[in-house]
Amino acid sequence: MLIDGLQCGFYGRDVFEELKAGGFTCVTPTLGFWEGAIESFDAIGKWRDMARANSDLVTIALKTDDILAADRYGKTALLLGYQNTNLLDGRIRYVELFADLGVRVLQLTYNNQNDVGSSCYEAVDPGLSRFGREVVREMDRCGLLVDCSHVGDRTTLDAIEWSQKPIAITHANPSSVFPHKRNKSDEVIKALAAKGGIIGCAAYRNITPVEACDRVDAWAEMVARTVDIAGIDHVGLGTDFSHHTSQTYLDWMRQGRWTRTAQYGAGSATNTAPSEKPAWLKKISGLAAVAPALAKQGFNPEEVEKITSGNWLRVYRAVFG
Repeated sequence: MLIDGLQCGFYGRDVFEELKAGGFTCVTPTLGFWEGAIESFDAIGKWRDMARANSDLVTIALKTDDILAADRYGKTALLLGYQNTNLLDGRIRYVELFADLGVRVLQLTYNNQNDVGSSCYEAVDPGLSRFGREVVREMDRCGLLVDCSHVGDRTTLDAIEWSQKPIAITHANPSSVFPHKRNKSDEVIKALAAKGGIIGCAAYRNITPVEACDRVDAWAEMVARTVDIAGIDHVGLGTDFSHHTSQTYLDWMRQGRWTRTAQYGAGSATNTAPSEKPAWLKKISGLAAVAPALAKQGFNPEEVEKITSGNWLRVYRAVFG
């Protein structure tokens, strides 16, 4: 089994065939970044249509058993998620509505502070807002996984403390391995693990060591260093792989509607273009090479299984059953 905690981009039958070729059991696609409620409802409708049109390849998962069933039938389970809470439009009741429509993962903030909490790019992170605490508890109640990948450290620590269930950092790396505002401190990762959570190691070039982008064995070594921090039960895969993206898509990810000025996300003024994919992961099916690379790092078969799928399944079971 192979589970990827976060992907993004434009999906179609070609991508679903690629996921099947790569042996994926479950993937969390990104349905939105900055969109409000109506646009986000539209995105769910679009994904339901795509799942029906490609029902021989994919299925939308609502429970962990749906993921296991998809694996038995040779399909890829889709765990619907958004990389922001803008879709709530400030309404606590929308958490339940989106959960009822099949959403299972919500990132608290994207690259900007919102009414829930702070992003990783703010100069000051005051932590979860009062509304943010309400959202986290409501997500617990409704079975939505709290994602803190682009979230500031103080807000992340607050979410870990406030949530009554494990939370996730679906796509990031340790900042002690690769210093970047988008990556997570050892303090945050250890706090995450202490509450049963998980970090999905990313393969996004802007937040990943050069060597780990050049060779899968070096990427597996980065995963091993993450395990040294979090423990074997709290590390998974969260590639942040993008399908069929363009500069227009990248500009929307970085700027949304909130600014007229240039924004670079995890890039910089000298690194504005879409990042080149890792040499060993030009196609997402290349992630199948990770399991053998982890074994070369000294992980036994049970430990490889935990990293490639088992740890995600444990967290999913704890959050939404």
